[in-house]
Amino acid sequence: MAVSAAAPPAAEPLPRSIFKKFLVMLCSLLMSLYVFYCLADRCQTLPGPIIAAGAASEEEEGGGGGLLGGSAELPPWQAAAARRKRLPQRLKQRRRKQEAAPGAEVPGGGGGSRAGGSGGGGGTAGTLTLLLGEGSKRLPQAIIIGVKKGGTRALLEFLRVHPDVRAVGAEPHFFDRNYERGLAWYRDLMPRTLEGQITMEKTPSYFVTKEAPARISSMSKGTKLIVVVRDPVTRAISDYTQTLSKKPDIPTFESLTFKNRTTGLIDTSWSAIQIGIYAKHLENWLLYFPIGQILFVSGERLISDPAGELGRVQDFLGLKRIITDKHFYFNKTKGFPCLKKAEGSSKPHCLGKTKGRTHPDIDQEVVQRLRDFYRPFNMKFYQMTGQDFGWD
Repeated sequence: MAVSAAAPPAAEPLPRSIFKKFLVMLCSLLMSLYVFYCLADRCQTLPGPIIAAGAASEEEEGGGGGLLGGSAELPPWQAAAARRKRLPQRLKQRRRKQEAAPGAEVPGGGGGSRAGGSGGGGGTAGTLTLLLGEGSKRLPQAIIIGVKKGGTRALLEFLRVHPDVRAVGAEPHFFDRNYERGLAWYRDLMPRTLEGQITMEKTPSYFVTKEAPARISSMSKGTKLIVVVRDPVTRAISDYTQTLSKKPDIPTFESLTFKNRTTGLIDTSWSAIQIGIYAKHLENWLLYFPIGQILFVSGERLISDPAGELGRVQDFLGLKRIITDKHFYFNKTKGFPCLKKAEGSSKPHCLGKTKGRTHPDIDQEVVQRLRDFYRPFNMKFYQMTGQDFGWD
């Protein structure tokens, strides 16, 4: 009896897991190709009139191929890539020509009412820069000029929540220490801003620098100035506390305060004391700026009512009142208000650990002597500013 040959085993189907992986890989590949195609064709989506304007501008300057540097002979995706690659170089060349021209305005500015010529649009290059989200660097239209240990860092951090405020993080110290570097160096420190945004910086030592008012006025007579002031006695103790944290071996606060403890003569040459004579320093600023161009912020109210003081600052800067009570909460541990959401973050933010240091115990007799010393200067300061800060 013949034995039939065994049938070959049937092929096993691919496991479902491998089939799913294959589909995921295929979808990923297709998606990557689609994204690459979109990116390669990005410049083609810019409005035609802007491309045309750029080409016309480039022809006026003696270029060939438009501001974006494309070529009509290349395929669209290659022309787009070429334009994108050459754009930064074209913008730099245009900016150098503007700066080299006699009486040239600061890039991105057309004079206007703001310092640094930020009122204009900056021509075709400026328009393209804005479309690409880069903005332009401008000289500051507003500066926080003082005072040290008054609350300037807190004010700047709070202001940076506003979408129309861009500020330098570190203190530039241009008008007191780096003036010889020139305005071009100073402007290069500034963040890029879009049309309608305000550029700011803060350097508290400007308020007590004799040359600073004339130098800022020379940059722009329209610069808006902000001074954060605080009870000069408390400010002096805070100033000393900061120095003590860095140099633990310095003399006591009492010994630095007096030239002669027996006679009670105050040593006004000590910077911690001198800074608090606000009326004296303000006189120097009023030689170059009208009182209405200077806003005086209460350091005490910046702690007790931050939204109220920020409202005044926003009005002074011509900004919409966006920063309100909803942006703050009070940190009982530090004794300071904190931001519920800081700039560029979704998390709460308080000032660093160096803020809110515990002050050393000072002899109350010394404190009272300082209050007596500052009282006439405070009264004069109240009269000059039209504000009673309640320090006496």
